[in-house]
Amino acid sequence: MSILDTFSLAGRTALVTGGYRGLGLAFSRGLAEAGADVVIAARDGEASATVAAELAAETGRTVVGTALDVNDRDSIRAALDLALERTGRLDVLVNNAGTCYHRPALEVPDDEWDSVFSTNVDGLWKISQEAAKHFSAVGGGNIVNVGSISAEIVNRPQWQPAYNASKAAVHQLTKSLAAEWAPLNIRVNAVAPGYVKTEMAPVDDPKFKARWIDDSPMQRYALPAEIAPTVVYLASDASSFMTGSVVVIDGGYTTF
Repeated sequence: MSILDTFSLAGRTALVTGGYRGLGLAFSRGLAEAGADVVIAARDGEASATVAAELAAETGRTVVGTALDVNDRDSIRAALDLALERTGRLDVLVNNAGTCYHRPALEVPDDEWDSVFSTNVDGLWKISQEAAKHFSAVGGGNIVNVGSISAEIVNRPQWQPAYNASKAAVHQLTKSLAAEWAPLNIRVNAVAPGYVKTEMAPVDDPKFKARWIDDSPMQRYALPAEIAPTVVYLASDASSFMTGSVVVIDGGYTTF
């Protein structure tokens, strides 16, 4: 096998939560271009199906879109079953679904705090647990979590305590699951992006430039397509000796 062959995902199936827009769409496209069949699963099942059809036409892979509530185990099991039904297997789970609110700590209402942790931590935990049950039964699998540099820094000038705490939990859960599931041949790693141009991050807003862009050594934001190759790497045999790692991709932001 050549070095480039180790990056191939041919013959495998990946499920990407929140995979129809932003970073999730870049991950779905990258995995399909690397040879994987892909299941895009998100709250908006119609949007997921539309994007899946477009990616299938672009890449020639089987790409399926479906509705998913990451906090409903019946919904999770239905999405996993769909992957098995449509592609015959499930090898990779990419936990991309997430939400964020910008609000000072003293002004954060309970419903916002609960919403962030419900999606970013509880949902990730539930679908990881369900996927790991399948992986353990078939001899192994691979989980890639989407963390954030917000797990390591306090973002400014906006305040987002719930999001920061939730992503710190994702990083630590990544390590905990990696340690516990290594004997089951299940690898668990994470990517921690910096500022990326998506619907969720207003990187073009001038009021954020001084801190988000000018404070970074590279003095720019990333595009989703710049994060996707690392997800492909973590999902593939190229990273076969990696588990419990959090890969920071931030243009050098956290070096200061």
